[in-house]
Amino acid sequence: MNNIDWANLSFSYMKADYNVRCYYRDGKWGELEVHSSEYINIHMAATGLHYGQEAFEGLKAFKGQDGKTRLFRVDENAKRMYNSAIGTMMAAVPEKLFIDAVVKAVEMNKRFVPPYESGASLYVRPLLFGAGPKIGVSPSEEYLFMVFVMPVGPYFKEGFKPTDMMITRKYDRAAPLGTGNIKVGGNYAASLRAGDEAHAKGYSSVLFLDSKEKKYIDECGPANFFGIKNNTYVTPESKSILPSITNMSLIQLAKDMGLEVERRPVPLEELSTFEEAGACGTAAVISPIAKIDDIDEGRSYIFSADGKPGETSVKLYNKLRGIQYGDEPDTHGWVTVID
Repeated sequence: MNNIDWANLSFSYMKADYNVRCYYRDGKWGELEVHSSEYINIHMAATGLHYGQEAFEGLKAFKGQDGKTRLFRVDENAKRMYNSAIGTMMAAVPEKLFIDAVVKAVEMNKRFVPPYESGASLYVRPLLFGAGPKIGVSPSEEYLFMVFVMPVGPYFKEGFKPTDMMITRKYDRAAPLGTGNIKVGGNYAASLRAGDEAHAKGYSSVLFLDSKEKKYIDECGPANFFGIKNNTYVTPESKSILPSITNMSLIQLAKDMGLEVERRPVPLEELSTFEEAGACGTAAVISPIAKIDDIDEGRSYIFSADGKPGETSVKLYNKLRGIQYGDEPDTHGWVTVID
């Protein structure tokens, strides 16, 4: 019997019962293996440790009112990890193998799927890295793909409430034509110092500008940025922004609701024209933005003066969450029902 306070979970690691692993050796992927240990044996010269041959994904499983567990757009996570592997010259995980491993990991840890309306979900973390030894800078010949899970609460402790963010030009998250558009750990390592400074100043996250000119909106901390104005959903387009599956879904839902959608470079000065703004991603779904302070220029952009999310953000959030939990029709075929 679980002794978990579902309603007060943070977004942090918790041990589950099992994880699923698969090795790539001699030019081919092996069979899925189920392990109960949280630890892995890794060669000290593995390319994942030395040369950053590593990629990961994040998705969630949800317990519906009907008691069934649902995965949201797992096929898109499989495709994105495939692209990350190609970008770092790793052995790509076939889509079927990826999905089978994710489903198996969730099934083996069913008792950790939080109950309906608890405000929590089961976070699923697929991971791929170079496991073979190389001291020269070259791709590994062996890889480990694994999936582990844990129940989590909201990514931002405030939940679905507007938070303040900051802009600083002191740091770059990713270079143009670099690895910003694939999900590799190096991008997150590059954001840590800026994020730590933001938290120390009382902000939830950093809104990064483009690394080349510092004129356009880029990533929003660990998430994509979007703004709402004139019945239009606007989100930045850039080769250094990670393609967010949540953002992709919100774009479709915005269209379904009759909004126009614009995916294009978003100049910094355009922030002053948005009626609503938010960050979106798997972990946070939507984190509404109350205010963005440009601490270098001494300017503030305010989107919520009363501390409440905007009307359109609320509609999008409720619609997406409804689909994930099975409360809304899955008209686009996004959900995989496990049981």
